Amino acid sequence: MINIKEVTLRRGNKLLLEQASAAIFAKQKVGLVGVNGCGKTSLFSLLLKKTSPDGGDLYIQPGIKIAYLAQEVPDTEISALQYVMNGDPEPSNLMQQLKIAEENHDGHLIADLHNRLYEIGGYDLESRAAKLLVGLGFSLDEQKKAVNAFSGGWRMRLNLAQVLISRADLLLLDEPTNYLDLDAMVWLERWLQSYDGTLLLISHDRDFLDNVIEKVIYIGNCKLETYAGNYSSFEEQRAERLAQEKSLYNKQQAKIEHLSKYINRFRAKASKARQAQSRIKMLEKMEKVSITQTTSPFSFKFYKPKSCGNPLLSIDDAGVSYGEHRVLSGVNFRLDPQDAIGILGINGAGKSTFMKTLAGILRVEPGTVFFNKGLKVGYFAQHQIEQLDMQASPLAHILRLDPHVREQQVRTFLGGFGFCSDMVLNPITNFSGGEKARLVLAILIWQKPNLLLLDEPTNHLDLEMRAALTYALQDYAGALVLVAHDRYLLKATVDEFYIVDDHKVAKFVGDLDDYQRWLFNARKKQVETCDLPNKAKLENAVATKDVKKTSKTNPKKIHELETAIKRLHIEKEQIASALADPGIYQPENRLKLESHLKQSASTEKKIKDLEEEWFKLQESA
Repeated sequence: MINIKEVTLRRGNKLLLEQASAAIFAKQKVGLVGVNGCGKTSLFSLLLKKTSPDGGDLYIQPGIKIAYLAQEVPDTEISALQYVMNGDPEPSNLMQQLKIAEENHDGHLIADLHNRLYEIGGYDLESRAAKLLVGLGFSLDEQKKAVNAFSGGWRMRLNLAQVLISRADLLLLDEPTNYLDLDAMVWLERWLQSYDGTLLLISHDRDFLDNVIEKVIYIGNCKLETYAGNYSSFEEQRAERLAQEKSLYNKQQAKIEHLSKYINRFRAKASKARQAQSRIKMLEKMEKVSITQTTSPFSFKFYKPKSCGNPLLSIDDAGVSYGEHRVLSGVNFRLDPQDAIGILGINGAGKSTFMKTLAGILRVEPGTVFFNKGLKVGYFAQHQIEQLDMQASPLAHILRLDPHVREQQVRTFLGGFGFCSDMVLNPITNFSGGEKARLVLAILIWQKPNLLLLDEPTNHLDLEMRAALTYALQDYAGALVLVAHDRYLLKATVDEFYIVDDHKVAKFVGDLDDYQRWLFNARKKQVETCDLPNKAKLENAVATKDVKKTSKTNPKKIHELETAIKRLHIEKEQIASALADPGIYQPENRLKLESHLKQSASTEKKIKDLEEEWFKLQESA
């Protein structure tokens, strides 16, 4: 479908690509990765023909329809539902033609137009748009609101829905999860898994990449390198290349030793065995990719905070309201030193409200909140970024907190966050969202808090910075409360989960896989109660009927699925064993390596599909 052959691309004086080549075939799902500024978005511009290569050839299959996730925020008074429907303009055009054909009594044309509408799902357009919006977190009442009544982040979701409804042959998605919470991201992940076209995806969320893509194109050193498999597979393959350099290998060994100690310490917590299984699997994966992480420009750690007695804070039978709107009620919560807690809940449930309560920003009424005298809170939220002094430099921000510190010490500290050379002295007004978020994190760490409250800290952070933050949080000696849609970060850093739901805050029994099942059920109920168009209701009724039919054979079918899943897991272990052999990475075994990697990706997808089918049967039994 796309052939990039020896392409050279410049942006001003910066060389992004030099005689770079890659191919993308129909129906492939491809992740485009590389450090910030390497040229990922510029490559999208090239594919959209907004720019031209400075050398080489770019071939795109003629006649294909390309849809691109625009970063511009729409400003219009049409309804959210109509805005999304405009992403597929053909049904509307056909309806206009049909009206004219009926006025002209052109029977042949009327029949042709009806057939075409049926072929493209034109009669279901409103239903499809409504379902997309429900999946992305819009209620039916919200779908009727004007687009310009929503905030910027929610308008970006509308842009995403408009792209998804477009019936495009090729989707170009640049950071589609930036403005999504965990429930919307899980929904999008499933949608993309079932998407039948070609996908080129830029994302800084490693779990999202792992679960969606089957191929990676890495931009580095002005070249395009192609890897079969998902993101974890890419890191393993790239790690093997980097391991040949002795200096990087030595750094890897130090990280492996660090992570091994962490795993051993965590295994000892018998009371949290369920989280341990998820954590151990994730840390074992980190061990494999640690070499690639040594190439990160970020390296920092949290200072040891001052000790504080038990509890750090406690909330008793508390309620929180905005005016007459009750958000939380009957909240009882206690936080001790070294607790590491993840906060879950669907969008709008009150997660950020709860975090603000913990930070002492919101008053409770009724109820009480106790804050320990020795408590020092480091609170990260999006409004913290907005409160930075845009005319001040990163150095000035730190010196305001600690005027007597040596400048060189601050420079060294900020260097760990990627602020080097003149960047330390430049006003931050032209910094990217990611650079500002890194500065807020640096300011928090400098103040040595013994409680970290992180509300979506990874928004706008690239993969390298997310990895550095994850690694640093594992050694943090204080208490942590984290809201994040980055599942990898949650798995790596928290010991237990609480869920905000139905105005309550309660301990969640289970891990993130259990939470995704909980989300699936919650979303299912939401769709069922939505007053969707008649066509959607009919589809839901048919689907329910089919499930009931299937449930009659549940025991037999479930047994068959379990047998198949066990067989695939054995096959997966055999492939992993083959990939663990260093000899497979020799040049003469390249074809065998590619075959194993493709087989690994295929087996993973089969397991995922069968497990989802098994889960649905369990639900319908």
